[in-house]
Amino acid sequence: MTKTAPSGKSGFVSRFLYIVERVGNALPHPATLFAMFAGMALLVSWVASMFHLEVVHPGTGELIRPVNLMSVEGLHLILTKMVYNFTSFAPLGVVLVAMLGIGIAEGTGLIGVALRLLVLSSPRKILTFVVVFAGIMSNTASEVGYVLLVPLSAVIFLAVGRHPIAGLAAAFAGVSGGYSANLLLGTIDPLLAGLSQEAAQIIDKDYMVNPAANYYFMFVSTFIIAAAGTWVTEKVVEPRLGSYSGTEQAEEIKKLSNEEKRGLWFALISAVVMGLIVLAGTLPANGFLRDPETGSLLHSPFMSGIVAVLFITASIMGIAYGIGAGTVRNDSDVMKGMGKSMETLGTYIVLVFFAAQFVAYFKWTNLGLILAIKGAEALQASGLGSIPLMIGFVILTAVINMVMGSASAKWTIMAPVFIPMFMLIGYTPELTQVVYRIGDSVTNIISPMMSYFALIVAFIQRYDKKAGVGTMISVMLPYTVVFFVVWTIMLVGWMLLDLPLGPDAGLWLNH
Repeated sequence: MTKTAPSGKSGFVSRFLYIVERVGNALPHPATLFAMFAGMALLVSWVASMFHLEVVHPGTGELIRPVNLMSVEGLHLILTKMVYNFTSFAPLGVVLVAMLGIGIAEGTGLIGVALRLLVLSSPRKILTFVVVFAGIMSNTASEVGYVLLVPLSAVIFLAVGRHPIAGLAAAFAGVSGGYSANLLLGTIDPLLAGLSQEAAQIIDKDYMVNPAANYYFMFVSTFIIAAAGTWVTEKVVEPRLGSYSGTEQAEEIKKLSNEEKRGLWFALISAVVMGLIVLAGTLPANGFLRDPETGSLLHSPFMSGIVAVLFITASIMGIAYGIGAGTVRNDSDVMKGMGKSMETLGTYIVLVFFAAQFVAYFKWTNLGLILAIKGAEALQASGLGSIPLMIGFVILTAVINMVMGSASAKWTIMAPVFIPMFMLIGYTPELTQVVYRIGDSVTNIISPMMSYFALIVAFIQRYDKKAGVGTMISVMLPYTVVFFVVWTIMLVGWMLLDLPLGPDAGLWLNH
């Protein structure tokens, strides 16, 4: 990646991204940032208490004052609750459990082979759509889309006589730009839901946000974004790239071996069995996965345990594939896959430790509640309607994403402020979360702070030796613009029709 300022010929976008990259690279590690935020929360709590700030809770009429944590009582709270803050942090457990199951499916080869089959079996006329769609679906398994599907799509496009960078761009647009769309729940869903729940409980200590809270919106978004990505690729990106004249030669894409096919059949059979079990437990009024007292599905062990269902399903399918394909010979092979998935979370766990302390301090000080009430009063006084407010929040998130790449890190900071603020003026945490996810997704593909940004630049350079940051941005920027427009229109339509975002997840709070 270039480290020198781009020339005037690179254009405004490239120069702007160069500045953003320099600013972002100058920031400390995200874990260090959260440690600093925790320290700032302590300091601000002391300053705020000195000024005797106070607000009236609009729901209870209670007088809310800031709590000074730089006191003997505050020190005792910090020391005695440090471990509890970490171990009880809602997103930590769900991510670890989900990744254990995904680790088995990835380690045995199931996810990689399934993606390869999806792309290889698609007719040429719908190849672009399938690539973007496969990219969106790969979000379920975290980094697999970046390291496998993106370079594979470039190879496939070159093999059928199309520009390889167009294939790479289409896959990257699906994997990263379509990060908030999917037909399945992935690791990001329980992670964000946990953070949203923590923030919502600043206002309502009993409020629960389930991991499937945005599922209906995500499901529809999958096809909308796949279609939009296809249009951008074929009508904008590919015509601009022209014919490929590089030195890379088309490679023969390996077809699935008999062992891999047998493994997929084993995985499919296990998926059908799991599906039948889930249906047997949820469809009947007295199903064993429903609430035993009320018979409700929305407030049931199934919905509360969706992460456990994801873990069990991914584990069984992964093991079944491994037995059929011969990639699993004993229990050690399974445990290796689970262990490898945990290895990739080392930095995340460190980050969570400091993020958990920051969130707890912020909640203890009452600063989040005070800011939310003051912010809600300002928003109500502004006279802006719900749609302009939500569009503004999409834009704000998209801009912040340019300098802070991690979706969970941003939401850890933003959720405690914006979720209570919007709750106080009548919007559900689920709506705030889905609006955040739109803004976070649309600029992923042009953000130098995105963790796989440098890797994608390296993939592009395989086909264009002179390519750099400017090249990548010029290729991906049309996707950002179109995804923003299409997703915003979809959001506006969703709000006007007052559709639920997911199971038991509406748009407006009932007062």
